[in-house]
Amino acid sequence: MLDEMPVATVTLNELSRRVGLAKPNVLRYFESREAVLLELLDRFLQEWLAELAEELAALDNDLSMPERAAAVAEVLSRSLSGRMVLCELFGAQGSVLEHNVSVEVAARYKRASLNRLTTMTDLLRTYLPELGENATLFSLQTMVMAGALSAYSTPPPSLQAAYQAEPDLARFHLNLEDYLKQALTATLLGVLPRH
Repeated sequence: MLDEMPVATVTLNELSRRVGLAKPNVLRYFESREAVLLELLDRFLQEWLAELAEELAALDNDLSMPERAAAVAEVLSRSLSGRMVLCELFGAQGSVLEHNVSVEVAARYKRASLNRLTTMTDLLRTYLPELGENATLFSLQTMVMAGALSAYSTPPPSLQAAYQAEPDLARFHLNLEDYLKQALTATLLGVLPRH
């Protein structure tokens, strides 16, 4: 469903219909659509981090610090831009997904998120040990930027038509990989120590 429609339009009724269960049966396992989406966000994040570890392993550790920072930013942006659903879920997390869930579901999700954040932070410190304590902040910023920028990279049909009618307006249509790479590189170079 998430490949076919934006997160905002996914409903529990449609999910129930597609899995062939009555809505009350789905509610036995998940208390709301937001709980379902939080579970998917955590799963997609785990998968991405596993693949990210493999992609980062190919980096040359003999590069200078700025070169390694640029290489890490390039890997992150390429990897995230290929996972639009994950980016869209990042973007919806604070404003949609963390609402309409119980304290228990929210706490379980946040505990899992802390584990994922630790995984990402440790991974980044492997390739950029100079980040030190800033690795956690950079990890959070990466997810927030991916979520925010993804909203601008997939314009709705009305905006696509406006961009076609007036090509000058298309400067507001962002290519996720390019803009994410620029944003992540600037952020990394900003938090890394200067010599």
